[in-house]
Amino acid sequence: MKMSQRTIYYLDNNATTRVAPEVVEVMLPFLRDYWGNPSSVYTFGRQVARDVESAREKVAALVNAEPREILFTSCGTESNNSALHSALAAHPGKRHVLTTAVEHSANIKFCAALEKQGFEVTYLPVESDGGLDLHLLEKSIRPDTAIVSVMWANNETGVLFPIEEIAAICRSKAVPFHTDAVQTPGKLKIDVRDVGLDFLSLSAHKLHAPKGIGLLYVKRKTKYHPYVIGGSQERGRRGGTENVANIVGFGRASELALAHLAEENKRIRGLRDKLESGILHSIPGAVRNGAKEPRLPNTSNISFEGVEAEGLLLLLDELGICVSSGSACTSGSLDPSHVLMAMGCSVSRARGSVRFSLGIYNTEAEVDFVLKQLPAIIARLRSHSPKAKLVPERSVPA
Repeated sequence: MKMSQRTIYYLDNNATTRVAPEVVEVMLPFLRDYWGNPSSVYTFGRQVARDVESAREKVAALVNAEPREILFTSCGTESNNSALHSALAAHPGKRHVLTTAVEHSANIKFCAALEKQGFEVTYLPVESDGGLDLHLLEKSIRPDTAIVSVMWANNETGVLFPIEEIAAICRSKAVPFHTDAVQTPGKLKIDVRDVGLDFLSLSAHKLHAPKGIGLLYVKRKTKYHPYVIGGSQERGRRGGTENVANIVGFGRASELALAHLAEENKRIRGLRDKLESGILHSIPGAVRNGAKEPRLPNTSNISFEGVEAEGLLLLLDELGICVSSGSACTSGSLDPSHVLMAMGCSVSRARGSVRFSLGIYNTEAEVDFVLKQLPAIIARLRSHSPKAKLVPERSVPA
């Protein structure tokens, strides 16, 4: 299907990212010329296997891991599910999982499925700014806790959790620790050794590589039980023929993310701050959701009083502006964001929230365009809303 040629202002990079041209370039030969199965014994297949291992080294460097600690999966969801499954399978006598109430649906729904199987799950609450009480986390770890799973950065608000401190608590309790770090690559430095993680999940399409490929970091000597069972691929840890082109693309994207981390971080943060400040100062009843810091440098979640996000997204879409009302994995749901509700937001505030997430291809001109268009759109929506009130809600503390 051919897309229309209208200008797109894409500010939804937490949902997915444009595949970088450099990534497309390295992938094409494996779609066109080198289609061999890397598990084959002949030269045509073994050559492809070498390229898979080269990509594994590049991805491992992104998180400062050993290549053999990297397990390729289909996505972040599979990686998250695999980590929890493995910990429970490795410790059959332990039937308790500790996580938070603001995790991605990949964790929340998997944990709900575990509860139906008789496992116990504790969902830690968060503060009004999205922060986590570490004392409560420590007290919630039980003798039968098989794993603690806490996301590194929230996909809706960008709020960061103190992963280093959580990892230290888990080590002191001898409990495996997993983090969903899907939103962090290219935005934050990731060092699994320095932090002291047992499991870490990433998804390539969040860092300008294609959809359909992810990874699970499994610390060396950590007991691991496969989630996808089949052939002997991935050293017997995940069955299924390797997605070679996407793996190679993931490797190249990892190189690019490392090379431009500092400069792009600074530039994108500046664009994010300009956008957020402009909105909060020009639109009455606009309020940021979540702490100002520590936060991802690209993410801003804002509620507009007296406005339904659904209507706002439709009007923005007419101008080619792409943003979201929360996680792309829950779009279409009539329920308000579980993340914002866990933070204590009212239903109306949650329903009026929009997430802006910038990336390396965004420009200052795009931010200026959004800032120019948004006030009139909000005013238009409020003029048609008999329930609109312009008594600003108290902003969450920085």
